[in-house]
Amino acid sequence: MAKRKLKRQLTLLQVIMLGTAGTIAAEIFVLTGHVAKIAGPESVLALALGGLLTLSIALNYCELATTFPVTGGAMTYVGEAFGKGWLMFLVGSLDCLSSTFYAALSAVGFAISLSIFIPSLPVIPVAIAVIVIIGALHIRGVTSAGNLQVVLGAFMLVVFGIFIFKGFFGNGGFSLPTFLSGRQVFENQSAFAHIGRMLSAIALAYNAYVGFEVIADDAEEITKPSRNIPVGILVSLLLTTLIYSSVTMVTVGTVPFAELAGSDTALTDAASRFWPSIGVPIMGITGIIATLTSVNSAMLSATREAFSLSRDRVWPRQFSRLSQWRTPWVAVVMVVLVSALVAAIGIVDFLSFISSAGYMFVLFWATLAMPRLRKKFPDIQRPFKVPLYPVTVIAAALAGLLIISFANPKALLFLGIVLAFLSVAYFISKQLKTRQDLNARLESQEGGGRMLVAAKRVTTARNLVNLAAQLVNQQEDTAICLFTVVKTPINLGSTDVPALVKAKKQEQHKILEAVNPIAMQQNVPIYAKLKAASRVEEGIFSELNRHKDVNLVMLGYPNKHIKVESPHNILKEVLMMANRDVAVFRDRGLPNPVRRILVPVGSGPNARLALQMARDIVLPGTEGEVVALRLVLGEADEERLEDEELQVHEIVEQELGETDSLIKFKVRTTESVPDGILAECQEGNYELMIIGAAEEVLAPDQIFGKLDDYLMEVVPCSMMVVRRYQTVRALWMRKQIKRIEQ
Repeated sequence: MAKRKLKRQLTLLQVIMLGTAGTIAAEIFVLTGHVAKIAGPESVLALALGGLLTLSIALNYCELATTFPVTGGAMTYVGEAFGKGWLMFLVGSLDCLSSTFYAALSAVGFAISLSIFIPSLPVIPVAIAVIVIIGALHIRGVTSAGNLQVVLGAFMLVVFGIFIFKGFFGNGGFSLPTFLSGRQVFENQSAFAHIGRMLSAIALAYNAYVGFEVIADDAEEITKPSRNIPVGILVSLLLTTLIYSSVTMVTVGTVPFAELAGSDTALTDAASRFWPSIGVPIMGITGIIATLTSVNSAMLSATREAFSLSRDRVWPRQFSRLSQWRTPWVAVVMVVLVSALVAAIGIVDFLSFISSAGYMFVLFWATLAMPRLRKKFPDIQRPFKVPLYPVTVIAAALAGLLIISFANPKALLFLGIVLAFLSVAYFISKQLKTRQDLNARLESQEGGGRMLVAAKRVTTARNLVNLAAQLVNQQEDTAICLFTVVKTPINLGSTDVPALVKAKKQEQHKILEAVNPIAMQQNVPIYAKLKAASRVEEGIFSELNRHKDVNLVMLGYPNKHIKVESPHNILKEVLMMANRDVAVFRDRGLPNPVRRILVPVGSGPNARLALQMARDIVLPGTEGEVVALRLVLGEADEERLEDEELQVHEIVEQELGETDSLIKFKVRTTESVPDGILAECQEGNYELMIIGAAEEVLAPDQIFGKLDDYLMEVVPCSMMVVRRYQTVRALWMRKQIKRIEQ
């Protein structure tokens, strides 16, 4: 089955700015002073080497992303190379986590930059606020996020150009004595210690080059991917390396080492010297913009990774829910919450080391995936092939190992704990899923229960029993109970009760004689049972409460008009209060066997029950089929229709497992839901329609819901409305999720 897809809408300019502006952000403003503290003037060389090391990884990504131009990035490549198992889960989860940490780091950088203008500004609350705002923007669509990146990124590049020019050629700017003042960092140290400090600086600053891979993570949303992906990755990396090295050189050569080392505002400190009039506010504004773009790109990457993990069934399927703007809104909400929590830590160095180490783990395995994919898929189309292969793979793998080995020990320990936790979570979830699948198979095979069938008329009872028998055939040790409630009001005399019971027994016996051949033909046990109660619904509830083996209640819908607002409407009471699944059948004739069933499919549990029951009723070998109908209001383009059909496929797979050959899928545009369903019924020659009860079942003027009540009266074929039992808590949660989606 095809996968749900995101919409291609990012242009080449947006892609370049997504990579460049998303990379140049928190790091250059927040980390320049911290890198200088470690390596002094050699920090310029460290940043240049970091860019060179990244080039080999970037080239590999160009080939991988153009070969597999779908959302997911590293996890997609690892999954295709090594299988969709434990390693794919680790890489994808850690990639998402690192991007989330990166978003938090950038948000903290944003707050620090903003504090230049408002010194008393609380850093953490502001960081959390910007995360929430950017998250809301992402729910509205990637186009708006891409446009924002272009505008802000262009402004940022212009300001950095002015900063570099004035820093080198303006008064109070770069000077060689100031630049060399930081050499004291390496005094009285061995060459090995010198190299170690350089590598530590690269490990800290490497996170500054993490950003180009967001292009690969969002490959599914990029126009002309075979061209725009490699161009976007390489151009953004080149611009980033040039800007980082030049800006760092200007800063180290302008601010004395004693003031620069460990500073969170290194760039503004430098600008205040050679750009005294407006340098500080301009760089402050640029810092705000740069860190904002970084939050934007990091969250875009994290949410798309979560979406891919969910779509590939590695994470829960809820994270692949799409909003009306075709964005993964549940994934966005999750990333916003975790980013806000992480930002609350507020430890810049630690966050950077963790994010860097996590990214390198991901990039390392993505690199190893490439030779595996070359061998596994030798004939697949590769719009971009890496030059100097396999040198680039070896260089990228060594770079990854080198940077990880010189990362902060506490960050590596934390990373190890995260990997261990993810591994445990993976294997536990795998065991639980295996157990659930086994239990589901056993339940479907063993059954071991009863279906209550309540009908007053012989004709309705025949069709109800026919349907019940076909459902029971899917289980073992399950019987049909022809259930009748003897109404015994309080004012009924004691002498009248025996006569009433006798009369009901006679009526029930006639119905049992009529339906018994149907059950016997399908080898299904059936028996009759009477129960005395003041009202019919009370008798049913009493049976359900005393006997837990009842798994379904089937009721007939009277042909005469029902007084919905009567104090004791049986159907309504049972639908509202029964702690079992309920089905209400409107009889307009039914063949045996039933060959053609229509199921309008929504996202709720009732619609899923309707789908399951329809599949159980249609017998294999009868040339029957179940049509899963998805209605789209108004006009819709081909992409929207395709997405709607894929959603139906997912619902079917969630409920029934693998898509059954008896299930057919249909998407239909309509001006209203009732008109669409009625038109399909009239055109499709259906024998039965099964529909889930609406969630507004509690409305005082309705039985099932406004739609279902209307369809019960106008649909030309037999119809069954079903309701899956949910606890009050589960029902409340579903309503809240529905409100959020709307």
